[in-house]
Amino acid sequence: MKGLNLHFLGHATTRVELGGRVVLTDPVLTRRVGPLTRVAPVPDPAAWRGADVVLVSHLHGDHLHLPSLRLLGDAELVVPKGSASWLRKRGFTNLTEIAPGETIVDGDLHVTATEAVHSGHRWGPRLTHGPQSPALGHLLEAGDARVYSAGDTDLFDGMIDLGPVDVALLPVWGWGPNLGPGHLTPERAADAAGLLKAAAVVPVHWGTLAVPGLHLTSRMRKLLVEPPEIFAGRVRALGLATDVLLTRPGAAVTLPAAEERA
Repeated sequence: MKGLNLHFLGHATTRVELGGRVVLTDPVLTRRVGPLTRVAPVPDPAAWRGADVVLVSHLHGDHLHLPSLRLLGDAELVVPKGSASWLRKRGFTNLTEIAPGETIVDGDLHVTATEAVHSGHRWGPRLTHGPQSPALGHLLEAGDARVYSAGDTDLFDGMIDLGPVDVALLPVWGWGPNLGPGHLTPERAADAAGLLKAAAVVPVHWGTLAVPGLHLTSRMRKLLVEPPEIFAGRVRALGLATDVLLTRPGAAVTLPAAEERA
């Protein structure tokens, strides 16, 4: 995986250095996100400054977080098809829309939007007013390296067509005591790793955000740490040839050396 560097900044936010470009996924960079509080360290600005491309998977506030996007200056925002007009009204101008199956090219970096099984409505699946665009995942490619960022999604058959990938960034939980529709549990995330034929997986979407006060309960304390470990156990139980790159929010991802994958 020459030329690839990853940093897990928390929740669904990762810094991906690939093809000579710096990509941020779903930036959540502040101490609070709406009603949620951050229980992991706020990312060091050095980890997110200088981004060339910012990928937004869908419109939910913990993925499209306006205060965090404003911290990024005039970085190019790649957003789901149909959402740019809503963002322009909020002061953003450097916008590129993309739909499933479409690809953008930035130098040596190719980014293809993929299907995601998740509500694309800003305010959730039960409401009909307000902005709505299809939820996306993203496949990043440069040279012979392939990185899949799932965003928020449940398992879908088309994952098999996205593989094999070198690294998959797979959500394994969320921010509350339960998961609603359109999310991967740790066990289903392991099934996704198998469909993707992922050489390595970084579990994301865990251990970062919580409802204030609720994170002090015994159940939530467990849910803030256990999902990636459950995921790793399921990967082992399935006998997958997948390295689980368990990384705490805010830490650099230690990628396996080439000889370890030989």
